Amino acid sequence: MASVPSLAATVHQRVADALSAALPEAGSADPLLRRSDRADFQANGMLALAKQLKGNPRELAAKVVAHLPVAATSADPDPVIADIEVSGPGFLNITIADSAITATLAARAADDRLGVPYAQAPGTTVIDYAQPNVAKEMHVGHLRSAVIGDAVVRILEFAGEKVIRRHHIGDWGTQFGMLIQYLIEHPHELDHKDASSGEEAMSNLNRLYKAARALFDSDAEFKERSRRRVVELQAGDAETIALWRKFVDESKIYFYSVFDKLDIEIHDPDVVGESGYNDMLAETCRLLEESGVAVRSEGALCVFFDDIKGPEGNPVPLIVQKSDGGFGYAATDLSAIRDRVQHLKADTLLYVVDARQSLHFKMVFETARRIGWLNDQVHAVQLAFGTVLGKDGKPFKTRAGETVRLEDLLDEATERAAAVVREKSEKLGLTEEEILERGAQVGIGAVKYADLSTSASRDYKFDLDQMVSLNGDTSVYLQYAYARIQSILRRAEEGQRPLAHPELPLAPAERALGLHLDQFGETLREVAAGYEPHKLAGYLYQLASLYTTFYDQCPVLKAEGGPAQVENRLFLCDITARTLGQGMSLLGIRTPERL
Repeated sequence: MASVPSLAATVHQRVADALSAALPEAGSADPLLRRSDRADFQANGMLALAKQLKGNPRELAAKVVAHLPVAATSADPDPVIADIEVSGPGFLNITIADSAITATLAARAADDRLGVPYAQAPGTTVIDYAQPNVAKEMHVGHLRSAVIGDAVVRILEFAGEKVIRRHHIGDWGTQFGMLIQYLIEHPHELDHKDASSGEEAMSNLNRLYKAARALFDSDAEFKERSRRRVVELQAGDAETIALWRKFVDESKIYFYSVFDKLDIEIHDPDVVGESGYNDMLAETCRLLEESGVAVRSEGALCVFFDDIKGPEGNPVPLIVQKSDGGFGYAATDLSAIRDRVQHLKADTLLYVVDARQSLHFKMVFETARRIGWLNDQVHAVQLAFGTVLGKDGKPFKTRAGETVRLEDLLDEATERAAAVVREKSEKLGLTEEEILERGAQVGIGAVKYADLSTSASRDYKFDLDQMVSLNGDTSVYLQYAYARIQSILRRAEEGQRPLAHPELPLAPAERALGLHLDQFGETLREVAAGYEPHKLAGYLYQLASLYTTFYDQCPVLKAEGGPAQVENRLFLCDITARTLGQGMSLLGIRTPERL
């Protein structure tokens, strides 16, 4: 089905047409339409136009109104505009007809996508997110990249964009020499337990890492053997690579178990870590040096920038290759850009990475632009995110001052949510299995929503008590609104069904709910364009709030206006639930049918 234009788009076009007809000398002037607390919409374009045409803005506004079909003066049996008032210095206060609100929502309800259009010019986006490190536990710092990245993937794909996922895991570097050498000298260390679960895999890796680190720090000969093993790893020695692969595979079992708790799908082909670009590093350096983009400085291959200097005013370069011949992160990141642009044919590269790495990515992107890998047709964006804070406003740590394990955090969120569900389970008759399932959906949803309802660039406080609350701006509030609607739909008697009745007048709470529902498509377009999931979260919270007001003020199953009004209010319930469900799904949050 074709997309359904929003009421805002329809009214904007009608006012623009009337403006052109009334004032042809104005050309294609923008009426500057926006939502208003004085009416449904307000057009403010007359002020700027009056200055341009040197006329009286109220008189110009009156001419425009004369060319607009309004319910009271129009022969149109289905008018969109019920009333227009000229106020102040030429503002147009526009009220939408009740029938137009209901009819537009009915057209949306007839479409599986709720009338939301696909992007007009979809492209290919490679998104780099959820980047854990091999042989290391995931901590709270890994939360935001995974949650924000997953939501952006869902939103872009819903918009029609071709999205290629990339998980740039830390699977290379000097620490692997230490780990591999220890495993060679203690060959049964990883066989102590069969890592069939993520917890066992991490336990194996933790034990091995601690033992290897202790020996590395205390035994100079082992330290030297470990350093030689790094050389073997970089040279592609078969035995060394095979053992390195064991670390990667063991870590993946653990990664996938954590992502599964987060309700995020990670697939093997999408996991392309630092090692995936090893074969490109030397050529990347050669191309940069031959083009003159990078130059040798004290033996290192560097890129310099006029606007990036250290505290003493000295240039701070991007080091692509170290003086000893080793490759830095920049070489890997630039090789990844080459691969994503030249082989994956991306026109947008999106990096969901901590804001503290912004300077690094600024230099990497500028280097890629100088050599031509990025240009006017291909651009890179860092979706920089802030820090997760504790209740005290400081970086989130355990009481002992250690980094919080992500798995512990998710387990606690699930337990807290299960306790909330258990309190209400008697009325619903839920089994213990159902309580735990809903606890996971509510708890993980609470963690995700707290992250996604905050602008990515801002820090936010991690407060589980608030996150699982039924009150306030929480996912539980939204999930409860969705479950409440499903309860109403289940309780509808035979013959009572959701059905739009455009001929019926709408109560103020119905109008407010309907107008907000109609903004879903425009909200998603803005969210996708700016990679801003927090705006979708804000829209959904306002939708749930407007539904709560509707529920309090407008009886549904016992509507006073008879069967048609019952059907119309059931229709408003149904399309609200569908919009909430679709919006929450795009944020990666489940909506239980009963809560």
